[in-house]
Amino acid sequence: MLVKAWVLPLLYLDFEIRRDYIVANLCVNRDKPILLCNGKCYLTKRVKDAREKEERQAENDYLSHLLYQVMDNRTLVFNALQNPFELRSFVQYQFNPSLTARNPASDIFHPPLV
Repeated sequence: MLVKAWVLPLLYLDFEIRRDYIVANLCVNRDKPILLCNGKCYLTKRVKDAREKEERQAENDYLSHLLYQVMDNRTLVFNALQNPFELRSFVQYQFNPSLTARNPASDIFHPPLV
């Protein structure tokens, strides 16, 4: 990660240190002094290449990270002794009378209570 942060500053430093050599030998427009390029075309080409390489590397890192998560081969072992739940053999149900079906007509129409 630290190396990635220093790529562009080192390109600019290399350009400043070797400017005369770049202008004389590596510049695309070295035969056209009227353009006053002074090697900036070479620098922009190198910076563009570095950024594209960084983007491809970031994309590859992202994809490999996703694949690593999907292809994680760690197995999970469940032991019956580590079960945090209490197992009951008898389940007790409680019914709430307000939730059971009721016929309201039976409250009205019934024989008289003695």
